Amino acid sequence: MTNTTKTALITGASRGLGLALARSLAAAGWNLVLTARGTAELERAAAELGATAIPGDVTDPEHVRRLARAAPELDLLVNNASDLGVTPLPPLAGYPLEAFRVLLETNVTAPLALVQATLPALRASGGAIVNVTSDAATGAYEGWGGYGATKAALEQLSNVLSAEEPGLRVWWVDPGEMNTRMLADAVGREEAAGAADPAKVAAALAELVSSRPASGRVSLQ
Repeated sequence: MTNTTKTALITGASRGLGLALARSLAAAGWNLVLTARGTAELERAAAELGATAIPGDVTDPEHVRRLARAAPELDLLVNNASDLGVTPLPPLAGYPLEAFRVLLETNVTAPLALVQATLPALRASGGAIVNVTSDAATGAYEGWGGYGATKAALEQLSNVLSAEEPGLRVWWVDPGEMNTRMLADAVGREEAAGAADPAKVAAALAELVSSRPASGRVSLQ
């Protein structure tokens, strides 16, 4: 009998949008490989969802190789893990350059590395890639220059990848503001509390994955 269960690899899956999407896909019968830096949170999520937990840092090349080996058959890669950078959010005139280099490594280089490592499996399945981006990639928001620049780079990588890999679906997805720990770190808990529930955004993202529209930029709010 042919195995029709689909497999997704989700980074940053221990909380926020990553965890919410994992829950949505698990409810739809997906097999999940989850990764994040926080081991305890990740293992709790994996136990809840019957998923495979592989804790680690996506900027570590060996961890990227480990993730690719864990998903030799892959239908969906979700590059959701990212870092906010320096907080409180500084203006570009005073942005620490070493911190910016680290931010680029996490938000741009690591997703590309994971794409490269999993492309053989994704090509074999005619699969899809979701790169989670932000409206900070296109808007001029004071203090968001470092983070926004990395997301703009990720968007362009996605755009070119969609042209180079016509057999795949590649979506660069702006989820909008969500009530997550990352947003709270940026704007404070009180303001973050008024943002969208990640579960609702994840439901829209799961519908996107299911409906498989043409590659492109998608705004979920």
